[in-house]
This record gives sequence, C-alpha cells and structure tokens, in this order.
Amino acid sequence: MAIDPSATVSPTARIHAGASIGPQCRIGDYCVIEQDVTLGPNCLLEPYVYLKRWTTLGQGNEISAGTVLGSDPLDKAFTGERSYLVIGDGNKIREHYTISRGTQPESVTRIGDGNYIMTSGHIAHNCVLGDRITIASCALIAGHVEIENEAFISGGVVVHQHTRIGRLAMVGGNTRVNSDLPPFFLYTDFNVAARGLNLVGLKRAGFARQEISRLKAAYRVLYRSGLPQEQALGRIEADLRSEYTDHLVRFIRNSKRGICREHGTARLTQNPLAPSADD
Repeated sequence: MAIDPSATVSPTARIHAGASIGPQCRIGDYCVIEQDVTLGPNCLLEPYVYLKRWTTLGQGNEISAGTVLGSDPLDKAFTGERSYLVIGDGNKIREHYTISRGTQPESVTRIGDGNYIMTSGHIAHNCVLGDRITIASCALIAGHVEIENEAFISGGVVVHQHTRIGRLAMVGGNTRVNSDLPPFFLYTDFNVAARGLNLVGLKRAGFARQEISRLKAAYRVLYRSGLPQEQALGRIEADLRSEYTDHLVRFIRNSKRGICREHGTARLTQNPLAPSADD
C-alpha cells in the first residue's frame, strides 16, 4: 500500500494495497478505495466516499459524503474490461454523486480542473468535461457528452448522449438538452431553446463590452436573420470576426447532432448587425 506518511486516514477506511494515496490527503470514516486508484496531493474524502478501480484524481480535490467515482458504466454494451476515470485538480464534487468510467476497453471519462459539481446527480461513461464548469444539483449527464470550459448547468437538467455544450453556455433548470448548444448563449425551456447571450457569465468572465456586443450581433445573425445556417456563419466570419466568434463558428460547423434553435418568442430582425437597445 502506497500511502504517503503525511496523509491522514481514518481507522475505519479501507484502502487496497494496490492504491496510491498522495501527500497531505485526508481520508474520512468508512471510505473505500480499491486497487489501481491514484489520489493526488491534498485531496479530501469525506466519510463514505467510494473510489473504484482505475480511477485517478489530481491534487486538491474535495469529494463529499456518499459519492462514488469510477463506477461501472450504466451501459448494456459494457462487458467488464478495463477503462478509466481521470479527474484533474481542484474539483469539488458534493454529496451523493456518481461518475462512471468509460465503456469501451481502455477508454476514458475525463473531468478537468476547478469544476464545482453539486449534489445527487450523475456523469456517465466517456464524458469529457473541461475546466471551471458548474453543474447544479440533480442534473444528469448522459454518455459521450462534451462540456466546454465555464459552462453552467442548472438543477434538474438532463443532457442526451453525444451532446456538446459550448464554453460559457448557461442552461436553465429542468431543461431537456437533446441538441448541441453553441458557446456563450443562454438556453431554457423544457425542450431546449436559445434565449440570447449569457450576459451574466460573460461579464463575470471579464469579457469586454465590445466583445459582448459582437457576440450579441453574431447571435442575431445566427438565429434572427432568416439566413440558412452556413450563410449566417459566413456573414459572422466576414463582418464580426474575433477570437470568440471564430470559436462559435467552429463549434457549430463541427456539430454532428445539429444545434439548438430559437423558438417561442423569437422574431426576425431586419438588420441583425444593427446595435440593439442594450448594446
């Protein structure tokens, strides 16, 4: 058993001899850590955390009570071969959460750095999450989902398998996500619909007023100009080009499921490049 001498381990915890526990870790009561688990420095496991085989955590992660990491995939195609869950640094995963490892042999479920994952939810097999994402309580993330940096997933959201959610997208509570969500926008409704820019998120992320105005104009071209999607993307590239609109265009062109649409209260704008009242 490779437990660093500086780690603090409760006498009721059970750690396999084939696990590795890094410096300054704190392992709470009744935790179970299987073989082939690596726990980086300065991690905290509250009581009753279960780390299953082939799970790796980086440094400074805080895992709350009742959480299971590296569980077998909830996938009828899974046949028991080795696969992995890899979690980066500085994540907080709150109570009663489960994250599965990959389905296919040697495949990976990957969580980045600095994410805040709230209670009583699930991230399924082969998902790829970036950094500084917030996932609120009772959200369910199906297999092979990709979520880019700084996205915000509200409570009760359900995300269909193979869906992509872009950077700084915000999804409102109890939304069903079954298409790709381009970055920087706000989404809501039971059947997911685009609802404008994620202005709060963009401002918190330090986006300049000029960049926010450019993204707002890009939104109007994409959703309210009446142009076919590829023509709208070409117009964004021609008239509104920036680091962020380039990212938006790439995301949409790489979509295999198709992107979320705007509906309900949406109206066409005669000149989508004209400044809006709140620009």
